[in-house]
Amino acid sequence: MGRKRSMMSDSLKEEIAKELGFYDKVEKDGWGGITTRDAGNMVKRAIQMAEEQMVKSQN
Repeated sequence: MGRKRSMMSDSLKEEIAKELGFYDKVEKDGWGGITTRDAGNMVKRAIQMAEEQMVKSQN
């Protein structure tokens, strides 16, 4: 029960990791194997994608 739910779906995380070029690390070592920088870039990209979706839905 103590497992924290991720805000991002696994498929979204995989898509972003592929886009940012570190998905091979995820496949090899799991999500714990990525650097703090990779994780930060992933969050930034997810926020950017969400903002793009909001702009689209407003138009």
